[in-house]
Amino acid sequence: MKQFFALCFTFLFLCSSCSQKDEHYLIGVSQCSEDEWRTQMNKEITREALFYPQAEVKIKTAKDDNRKQIEDIKEFIREGVDLLVVAPNEANAITPVIEEAFDAGIPVVLVDRKIHSSKYTAYVGADNYEIGRQAGMYIANRLHGKGQIVEITGLKGSTPAVERHRGMMESLAETPDIKIIAKADAKWFQQDAEKAVDSILPQHKQIDLIFAQNDRMAIGAYRSAARQGRTKDIAFVGIDAVWSEGYGVDRVAAGELDATFIYPTGGDRVMQVAMAILQGKPYARDTNLSTALVNRSNARIMQMQTEHILRLDQKIEILDNQLDAYFLRYSAQRMFLYACIIILVLVGALLVLMTKAFWTKNRMNAELSKQKSQLEEQRDQLISLSHQLEEATHAKLAFFTNVSHDFRTPLTLIADPVSQLESSTNLNEHERALLNIVRKNVTVLLRLINQILDFRKFENGKLSLHLSEFNIDKEMKEWTEAFRTLSYRKHIHFEVTTDNSPKDYQMIADAEKLERITYNLLSNAFKFTPENGHISVALSQFSHEGNDWLRLQVTDSGIGMSAEHVQHIFERFYQIDVHHAGSGIGLALVKAFVEMHHGHIQVESGEKKGTAFTIEIPMKQAGTLAEGLERNAVLTNLKEGAVLDADLETIRRNTETVMSGNKETILVIDDNQDVRNYVKLLLQTQYTVIEAADGQEGIKQAMKYVPDAIICDVMMPIMDGMECCRRLKSEIQTSHIPIMMLTAYAMDEQKIQGYECGADSYITKPFSAQMLKVRLRNLIENRHRLQTFFGDQTSPTQKTPLNETDKGFVEKLRRLIETNMANASVSVEDLGEQIGLSRTQLYRKTKVLTGYSPNELLRIARLKKAAALLTSTEKTISEITYEVGFTSPSYFTRCYKDYFGESPTDFLRRKKGE
Repeated sequence: MKQFFALCFTFLFLCSSCSQKDEHYLIGVSQCSEDEWRTQMNKEITREALFYPQAEVKIKTAKDDNRKQIEDIKEFIREGVDLLVVAPNEANAITPVIEEAFDAGIPVVLVDRKIHSSKYTAYVGADNYEIGRQAGMYIANRLHGKGQIVEITGLKGSTPAVERHRGMMESLAETPDIKIIAKADAKWFQQDAEKAVDSILPQHKQIDLIFAQNDRMAIGAYRSAARQGRTKDIAFVGIDAVWSEGYGVDRVAAGELDATFIYPTGGDRVMQVAMAILQGKPYARDTNLSTALVNRSNARIMQMQTEHILRLDQKIEILDNQLDAYFLRYSAQRMFLYACIIILVLVGALLVLMTKAFWTKNRMNAELSKQKSQLEEQRDQLISLSHQLEEATHAKLAFFTNVSHDFRTPLTLIADPVSQLESSTNLNEHERALLNIVRKNVTVLLRLINQILDFRKFENGKLSLHLSEFNIDKEMKEWTEAFRTLSYRKHIHFEVTTDNSPKDYQMIADAEKLERITYNLLSNAFKFTPENGHISVALSQFSHEGNDWLRLQVTDSGIGMSAEHVQHIFERFYQIDVHHAGSGIGLALVKAFVEMHHGHIQVESGEKKGTAFTIEIPMKQAGTLAEGLERNAVLTNLKEGAVLDADLETIRRNTETVMSGNKETILVIDDNQDVRNYVKLLLQTQYTVIEAADGQEGIKQAMKYVPDAIICDVMMPIMDGMECCRRLKSEIQTSHIPIMMLTAYAMDEQKIQGYECGADSYITKPFSAQMLKVRLRNLIENRHRLQTFFGDQTSPTQKTPLNETDKGFVEKLRRLIETNMANASVSVEDLGEQIGLSRTQLYRKTKVLTGYSPNELLRIARLKKAAALLTSTEKTISEITYEVGFTSPSYFTRCYKDYFGESPTDFLRRKKGE
């Protein structure tokens, strides 16, 4: 049946094609990109081709990819096109394949861009050099011969970019007071131009004009400047003058672009030149299209003319479609005669197919009905699960709120006894320090619980404003005074300023909520601002829709945030990552309080560039003033908790540690200052304790002091505990040090990850002080069991496991000692230099692994070598003394007797007696 249909359609095709003309031309068009300018050119080529029925046009675009354009041209060559129209992407890359087509006898018409070769048939396009020169003349006239400009160029390897730049520069050479202060390659794209101008504008405060080599890049430059509020003092000039909504002429008419230059597409001329070549008619090898300036004075005229031309084009297309319809109708009528011959046969075949299709349709409907039922059942299940999940979520939140309420009673019962104990005169310094840690952390926990409860009230719509009239300037100075002592201790420059306007700062608002907003923002600022940083609070007023508004700005020079995190910081429970402390609710509560005051809050931040919060609210809130408002204990707790929270988490550096030769050294790495203080209190009587606030600082301290053990937190900023442990275990200076991981997470997966990084032990927060001490002592004693490693190699103690790094160190040290044994002048510095460690690092690492100093190991090795020589040779004691590296026989004899319990002479006598 299928073969029968194929024969029928072949017959009809041959009948219809027998009357077609033999003359036919295939024209291949290879465009370098598909922007709006080239889209207009393609439309003009296609429309002009309507006047040449014998011509068929195939258009391909390379989308700014040299390799794709080369492949497109090669495909046209394989198809045997009669003529090739090419707009080269980059001259260097595309020249060889165009030469290949030209050498194959295919006429080549270059459009818009040229190549580095004369092997082409014709060129159609504007004079890019002349356009650049006219642009330079316009710039000189626009700036009155003096100013600073920025140039945004097209694709570096394309000839229009090169020629337009050259033309502009030669024109501007006559006005030396016009300087090009910046230049960027945006590759003809709007987004690339936006990114380039985003980075240029902050670097240059004075820019008079931005010249872009096409309108898309000019529009991108304008949008970048608009975001930064600098469009009023900068003029923007482009090239192309494509008319369409949102493009060059439209942007000039709208006032965004100062001017543009018509860069004619010339699609109709391209088609005319191509057909003249194919038909053997005269043609010009170079067809230069004229250009003109478009500014605000003639942009509207251009729009009107273009609209008129477009209407005419549309009419032409309508007429062409009508002609096509007439030709199709004629062809259909002609084919109808042939179709009648086989119609009867087709009717029978169609009846068979319809019957088969009917049964197939019924079967498919049954299957679809079954699938529909399954989908409806699944939908109902999903709806049910959604309701259950929603109910579970509400239940969890209610439970969480109730538990938060229940926490306040035991915390109060903890806080008050602690306060009473602190007032006791019978406490020693250690006990008072422990109580201080308890009090501070109870205060922080109460602050967190109160904030959670307030946020739940806000979500449930039960949180309301308690309005009062007060002077915000006076109150702000009082609120911020709580952070003044903290700023002195942290060496942070902290200032509170009010603008010098004569306006009254008397406002009606909820003073308690504004105070809590201030504490939350300042807590964050002090938490993430390092020492010698800067924090400022600024108050000012402005008018908005006829009303007075207050603007509160809190700015710091801290670590900042990326743009990705800035978008989410006001979401509840959002944290930048697990390495940063905090609950993620403080800023969400700030935003809630601001919105309750019918205001808005915004944040500007950049990594390592600081953060600035700006709050704007009306000075007078509508409503009834509340009477008898007083500061309560909750607000006092929030105030103290905010200051303590900022104090506990502030990024700080360690002071220089004084090492004690009589105590073992412990390095504590934790980002929480109170945790470090607590561990130090537990260990300082037995050990010398040094501190580090993050993994990166911890590595530096470990390299410097080579401690006997390390206690390291897992979750820390800058570098977490896992990465810190891995690096310490991979460095020869620190690979032998036992590491105890300290974490609030008790999941087995995390412990496994820690052990894979080389951790020797794990302890989970909250931890027992006694357990911490016992585990730490066990870790250190396990290392001491290796101290006989350089002793008798048959000793069972050698079976104590060493990691690969320590094994390599031990073997290398052993070889160095054996090699340098006879050298009496070899020193510890010489051994350290050859092994890659300082004298101190070599001493501490060798002492930990073997129990001996490097000098002692060298002396023991020499004595054992001497004992072997005394046993196996007939050499004299003096000969053996110098052979094993001792400088005098008397010193050798004394050392030998101290180590073996008898002198070399006694040994020889006993040997001869045997």
